[in-house]
Amino acid sequence: MLKIPLKDKFGRPTLNFRVSLTQRCNLRCPYCHREGEPEGIANEMKAEEIIRLVDIAVKLGMRHVKLTGGEPLLREDVLHIVEGIANLPGLRDLSMTTNGTLLAKYAEGLRLAGLRRVNVNLLTLDSKKYYELMGGVLDYVLNGIKEAVRVGLRPVKLNTLVLRGVNENEIEDMINFASQIGAILQLIELEPVNISRSYYENYHYGLDIVENELNRKALFVEVRHYMHNRRVYYLPNAKVEVVSPMENTEFCMHCTRLRLTSDGKLKPCLMRNDNLIDVLSVMRNSASDEELIKIFIEAIEKREPYFKVKGIV
Repeated sequence: MLKIPLKDKFGRPTLNFRVSLTQRCNLRCPYCHREGEPEGIANEMKAEEIIRLVDIAVKLGMRHVKLTGGEPLLREDVLHIVEGIANLPGLRDLSMTTNGTLLAKYAEGLRLAGLRRVNVNLLTLDSKKYYELMGGVLDYVLNGIKEAVRVGLRPVKLNTLVLRGVNENEIEDMINFASQIGAILQLIELEPVNISRSYYENYHYGLDIVENELNRKALFVEVRHYMHNRRVYYLPNAKVEVVSPMENTEFCMHCTRLRLTSDGKLKPCLMRNDNLIDVLSVMRNSASDEELIKIFIEAIEKREPYFKVKGIV
């Protein structure tokens, strides 16, 4: 009999399932890691296929599901997908990461369909800078964020990737904005995933000094052990999470994620594409749930820390 949740061979439980709905996007963010997927994938999963695979994941103990992309709200059937997943027995949390450009249109429908919370990528509060970097309209995003708060998605998190020479001087403004609208701010350090080495070297901005200042101001600090030991700083008027860089042993040793690519492959590690397992093709060849469970177990067994502790793993 299976012990739920399943653990990999390093004793790490597999609790979170990240599902990429599409690689399509309506922005052109130069730092996007596309959930570690290579470019050019066009064979998107159908809605019922996504729901069935998420059902298998939930049954195996991955009861926290996040929908990602690309931009997931570009899928015309996104509300159907959300509703289908939200009704799965055993699901504890269903969230989405979006660029927010279409969120004002979909926020209420997403909430009614069963989405519980949302992460919105927000690099800057400067409209000109936003357009120059991503080719988008900042007001659409800000309206989407406010609508998400209004309809009751809780919490709304603002994902702010901090880039050197771009927005490191906006951190205080971001904290104030998040506080004013009732959102949580996540400060994220740039990762060398699906970007050039030169881009990383030019724009990487370490968050150590920022964390020291947050620690000084915080009323208390929480450590989220099942989220890579992420630190959450409770300031007098705001809540700020800091997403530390992945290229360290602590991050990897506390990873609890399994990913599903937009073309139906189980991806044990964000940083690797050499150990993917095609589950969609098997499912389309009339695989039973038992056969799919075996494929999921195989993928979990392939999970290992990308950055390893010498002498331990």
